[in-house]
This record gives sequence, C-alpha cells and structure tokens, in this order.
Amino acid sequence: MTSQDDLLPVGLEDALPVRARAMTDAMRAVLDTMDGHGYDRVRPPLVEFERSLAGRMEGVATRRMVRFTDPDSLRTLALRSDMTVQVGRIAATSLAEAPRPLRLCYGGDVAFLKADQLDPARQRLQLGAELIGSDSVAAASEIVRIAIDALTAAGVANISLDFTLPDLVDTLAENALPLDPDMREAVRRELDTKDAGGLAAAGGRDYLPLLYATGQFDEAVGKLAAIDAGGALASRIAGLREIAASVGDRARLTLDPTERHGFEYQSWFGFTLYGEGARGALGRGGTYTIKGSDEAATGFSLYVAPLLDALGNGEAQVRKTLFLPLGHEGDTAARLRAIGWRTIAAISGEEDPHALGCTHMLDGDEARAL
Repeated sequence: MTSQDDLLPVGLEDALPVRARAMTDAMRAVLDTMDGHGYDRVRPPLVEFERSLAGRMEGVATRRMVRFTDPDSLRTLALRSDMTVQVGRIAATSLAEAPRPLRLCYGGDVAFLKADQLDPARQRLQLGAELIGSDSVAAASEIVRIAIDALTAAGVANISLDFTLPDLVDTLAENALPLDPDMREAVRRELDTKDAGGLAAAGGRDYLPLLYATGQFDEAVGKLAAIDAGGALASRIAGLREIAASVGDRARLTLDPTERHGFEYQSWFGFTLYGEGARGALGRGGTYTIKGSDEAATGFSLYVAPLLDALGNGEAQVRKTLFLPLGHEGDTAARLRAIGWRTIAAISGEEDPHALGCTHMLDGDEARAL
C-alpha cells in the first residue's frame, strides 16, 4: 500500500528491475562504442557552482536548474542539467594541456527544476561524446558516424538524422540578406514557428524561401544552395554534403536549416537523431565553442528514456536464470556464471524457482530446464 509519504515529485520515477537492466544494457553498449573509437570516459560531479555550470556554454538556462546554497562557501550550487557543460570545463581546466583533438565521453543523470512541454521527466540519463579542439567537417563527420554506431550497438533500427544550421540567420543577415541586429531575434522566432505571415511582418520577407528548403536531404540542400545566391552559405552547404556522404546509406537524412530547438549553444552545424519506435528525438549534437577557453568542439548527447522506447523495452524479457538448490557446488555455479548464466541461490530450501523467474535448475554439474 502506498501512502502520501511514498509519493515521488512530479517528473521523477523509480526504474524497476526490468527497466533498470534495459537502461544499464543500453548505457554499456553506447559507452563501449565510444571507447572503441578512442573516447575516454570522464565522470564530473553531480553538483557544481551555478556560475561554473552557466559560464561555459551559450544558452544555458540557470532558471531550469535545481539550485541551493552551499553551507561551506555560501555560494549558489546547482544540480547539473547538461553534462556537456561539465566536459567543457574539464577540457578547459584539468585537461587544458592534453593533446588535441581531445576525445571524451560521459554518462550520468541530469536534473531539472521543472519539466518542459516536450518531456515531462525532471531526471534523465544522458550519454554523450565530445571531440574538443576542432569543429571541422572531418570532426563533425566523425561525431555523426559515432552517434550512428552507438545507436546501432544499442539495437536501434532505421536511424534518421535531421541536419540544421543554427547560425543561419546571423550568417545571412551580415551581407547576403541584410537584417538590423534588433530584427534578427524576431526573424529567428518566426522561422522557428514556420509562420510565413509572421516572418514577412517581422521584416524577414527575404527569408521566406528558407521555410521551404526542408525535407529529404538531397532535395532540401539543393533548394538551400539556390537561395544562397551570394555564396554566404557555400562552405556550410559543402560541409553538409561532405558529412552526408560520410554517412552514406547508414541512416535516412533530412534537412531543416532553420530548426533551433535544442541547439542553444551550437554554432554552424547541428543534428537531431531519431530511431524507429521512439516517440521523440533520441539525442542531438553539433559544433560549439567552450566559453572561457574559446576552444572549438563537436559532440552529441543521447537520452536513454527515448532510446528504450525505440528498443521496445517496456515489457519483461525472459532471461536464462539458473536456480541453485541448497548444498549446490559453489565452483560449478561460478563456472556457469562465467559463461553467462544468471543464478539465484536458495536460502531456505522452500523457494519456488518458477516464482523467482528461474528457467533452469542446477542438477549436479549441469543446468536442467524447468
């Protein structure tokens, strides 16, 4: 029976055995893939000074962080809401002298003061990789390929990537399609909402063709190239095509050059990851600059909850589990565990192996199916 004292706050939940195991398996597959590509894992603390968490990336919203006062320093602490920021701090401080490009990966929980409309969870398991010291096309291509490899290793099928150009408006507004600085935010907002009427009213009539340069990658990038008569986007378009070529047929590619949701600190390139069965995005990535050190970087983050949706891990899966009766031979049980068996040992001798989820029983030196 659940009492009021046992209720969890809105947006927080327990991961029970089946889901917890699925999360662990997915996390292991993703981190092993990153390690295989030469990315070393770091483990930053759960809590930092608020100023540090807010000071390494553009667009970090401290109002979304759970904050409190440190009784020792009397400074404001915060629970991390994005581990990418912490990896940037590590790269700029403890690993400032390490050879570049620096390849780091991570996995851990992040927390939010309030949920957003797209995701009600206030605690999420975040996994990611960062290539620090380069935001080149080669670096972006590597990061995209590793993201695909990681999702494939976790078991995700039919992966899709949606490319974007987060600094598109600023790039075009300088010369190709001039905009006064005080008009740019309004134009970005209307492009975000895909509102043609609002875009024209905000002074962005010249930006209307961007609303239609979306969809399947080859077609959309061709439309984008036609818009860029002055060549302001030539290098970005060439970069997108090179990244797409490196992906080949391993994922379905689309382009939405004005998409900005989730790309608060990315610079010239961004991408969103999708997979069959997932209700929303599996993760995002792109290029950015670490504030303070002004070092370029490229990376991606995945969130495990939508990843589990894609894997269909909402139901219990039968696992080969061996029941060990009282008086069993310990060395035999150890040998079987070493080759992959999961074992449950009797404590009282009155246990029901079926009720405990066992599929086999140890009979002498061998496993016998129940």
